[in-house]
Amino acid sequence: MPRQEVLNEIKAAEADAEEIVAEAEADAEEIVAEAREEADEIRATAEADAEDAATEQLEQAREEIEAERDEILETGETAREELVEAAQDRIDDAVDLALDRFEEAVNAQT
Repeated sequence: MPRQEVLNEIKAAEADAEEIVAEAEADAEEIVAEAREEADEIRATAEADAEDAATEQLEQAREEIEAERDEILETGETAREELVEAAQDRIDDAVDLALDRFEEAVNAQT
């Protein structure tokens, strides 16, 4: 094979190799870009899921707090009603005692 033909084949092989390398680099850049885009989508989905979970937990906590608040208010109202009832039951006794002491005081002065 003549020397010029060998050089032409070498140049052609080098050109093919450069083309293959350029295509591989372009493919690699495309793969990296797609991977970054997919990672961004995964990150966005994860953030949205985390925000949804946090919102759900906050709502659940608010519901639990509201239920506990209602229970405390109901217990307090029941206790208040019992105290009012007990106080009203003792009003007659207190009036009788006050009258007795007043009468004793008046009788003691005479």
